[in-house]
Amino acid sequence: MAQKVLQSDALKPMRILIADDQAGVGNTLALLVSAAKHHVVKVVSSGAEAIRAYRIYKPDVVLMDYSMGRLNGGTACRYILTEDPAARIVFVSGRPATDLADIGAVAFLPKPVELKDLQELLNNIDTQLVFDYARAR
Repeated sequence: MAQKVLQSDALKPMRILIADDQAGVGNTLALLVSAAKHHVVKVVSSGAEAIRAYRIYKPDVVLMDYSMGRLNGGTACRYILTEDPAARIVFVSGRPATDLADIGAVAFLPKPVELKDLQELLNNIDTQLVFDYARAR
């Protein structure tokens, strides 16, 4: 019986915040997150909204587009990490990952996002921190 409890704890859905200024992309990411058996707490369309939503929902992971109008994903990431250094932010972008490493995100997913890539990242986010070295600088 204890084994079943441990298994269900290990598969506990994560709470995901999505930030992308293109509604179609944000909605597609939300569908992929749901298909990966995780829970979308909110889909927002700007960096400023991402900061506000992070404060309210305290999600397990943020999937954030880098190139958003007004307040971009990089700036929003820095604000969130200032308030919560343990925040797990994943950039979802068409921009090359090498440009994003120093901002503080824990990982990168290239657009267009494939379900298998999203599942793998979310299932291994605690053990496979792609950009972890950037936080130590």
